[in-house]
Amino acid sequence: MGDKEILITVYGAEQICASCVGAPGSIDTYEWLQAAIARKYESEGIRYEYIDIDQPQEDEKHRDFVERIVEEDLFYPIVFVNDEMVAEGIPRLKTIYEALEQRNVKLLEGQK
Repeated sequence: MGDKEILITVYGAEQICASCVGAPGSIDTYEWLQAAIARKYESEGIRYEYIDIDQPQEDEKHRDFVERIVEEDLFYPIVFVNDEMVAEGIPRLKTIYEALEQRNVKLLEGQK
């Protein structure tokens, strides 16, 4: 594993964002990211969390960011690697992979 534990957070909702019609849903994106990352990187030390922006949030950090999504009309799903936002709307794997590599997440053997 790399330097420390990696937390991948996906903020989204059951309803697809109005500006993202035709895009996969947030939960689908959350599951797709887990599968895509597991095919390329060692999964030890990588945790995932899904935050439903339509549900009340107990954690202040999540509550504050959900307010920001609403106030700024951000496109979702929104993907964070640790505390860095790496995707808004339709995520690109290349950007997410780059964020993982910057954090020294090890590739599976045979991957480039």
